[in-house]
Amino acid sequence: MTDFDVIVIGAGPGGYVAAIRAAQLGMKVACIEKEATLGGTCLNIGCIPSKALLHSSEKFIEFSQHTEEHGIKTSKVDLDLSKLMQRKEKIVKQLTTGIGFLFKKNKITHLSGTASFIDKSTISIKSAKEEKKLSANNFIIATGSSSMERPGILVDEKQIVTSTGALSLQSVPKSMLVIGGGYIGLEMGSVWSRLGTKVMVVEKLNRIVPNMDGEIATQFMKSLQKQNLTFKLSHKVTDTKVNKGNVEVVMQSEADKKEVKEKFNIVLMSIGRKPNTGGLNLDKIGVKLNDQKAIEINKEFKTSVDNIYAIGDVVPGPMLAHKAEEEGVACVELINGQKTHMNYDTIPAIVYTNPEVASVGKTEEQLKESKVEYKVGKFPFVANGRALTTSTSEGFVKILADKKTDAILGAHIIGRDAGQLIAEIVTTMEFGGSAEDIARICHAHPTTSEAVKEAAMNVDGRAIHI
Repeated sequence: MTDFDVIVIGAGPGGYVAAIRAAQLGMKVACIEKEATLGGTCLNIGCIPSKALLHSSEKFIEFSQHTEEHGIKTSKVDLDLSKLMQRKEKIVKQLTTGIGFLFKKNKITHLSGTASFIDKSTISIKSAKEEKKLSANNFIIATGSSSMERPGILVDEKQIVTSTGALSLQSVPKSMLVIGGGYIGLEMGSVWSRLGTKVMVVEKLNRIVPNMDGEIATQFMKSLQKQNLTFKLSHKVTDTKVNKGNVEVVMQSEADKKEVKEKFNIVLMSIGRKPNTGGLNLDKIGVKLNDQKAIEINKEFKTSVDNIYAIGDVVPGPMLAHKAEEEGVACVELINGQKTHMNYDTIPAIVYTNPEVASVGKTEEQLKESKVEYKVGKFPFVANGRALTTSTSEGFVKILADKKTDAILGAHIIGRDAGQLIAEIVTTMEFGGSAEDIARICHAHPTTSEAVKEAAMNVDGRAIHI
């Protein structure tokens, strides 16, 4: 007889959600977490603390630069960085302790320690105090991911930092180099730029956010440049050296190999993330990994070993907390014998800068490459009443629909609250809806959601307000 029906390894968004859903279905569940707090990277050193800092820094900019147009006069706006950080920590603590409450409520056994497989039905959990062995009918690996490193660049989390260090700087640096033009680097670069840091982003490719729709990416970079972020595209960092409180950086052009040397107070490494598969003893039990060290799974989240499953950042696909959550629920329901599936074409992605950027489905570049005939509907927020009244008229909504069927193939939004607005389009896509469906739905006036309706109408060239 086994100790548990399911043991989940990792208590991040994928793991803790899987554990709770399994408990709801009547299974005896344990969840192993090696860190002192629950919630994984997302709640502790990722999604939640970064959004807290983004919001605080946005408030700082709003109060210091944008009150006069509203007839509000402020003589001086001061920054208390320590209090700003305390607010972030308070939010993180509230959410991580909340998961502990949910575990107790759902009668989930929380195990602290590092897990490794002994065989396909037994696992070892090592902590500072003890080592124990437990068995289960099924295991779900949800160990997440960690920041990628680059040979020759030594991260000390003081001057050469990952997002972890960038979330907890003790003072506002004069200058910062962000290595990598992806979501995380641009969000953290935005935070410190707003607080007074001179921020440069270096990207090896000739554009930022390479997986994003090209038109949106171009507009996005222009917007960030207006906010005083500078960009060095088609360059890579070849060397870094900490010297007298600065980091000396050598950057090389991809085109002509010319070198550029500059000094920065802080260097943020943000070149992507890698799956956390080390230490689990997966090779011993025959769990196969791909070339990127991610765990190979089938459509039912099964690994190459029948009773061992994997979800989230540790498997191929976008490394997004909400993707991990949905996989956690789907995986457990499949184990329980239910018929469920994941629709990877309707997973939204969001950059929480200002303006926000949100996308779902295919980009124009992908549709052209696949030779799919499509129509485009766009609508600018500058023509939206609600956006104008709230001084958030930058950006636009873009909807891509199949030329024959009108089915929505993709959507891309740059503007205030883009992450909220994308949800309507995600829902429509999930139900197999068309641009016409959104166009025919009554949207409240005045709201920014009307821009989504107008973009849908404009797929057929019949937007009213442009």
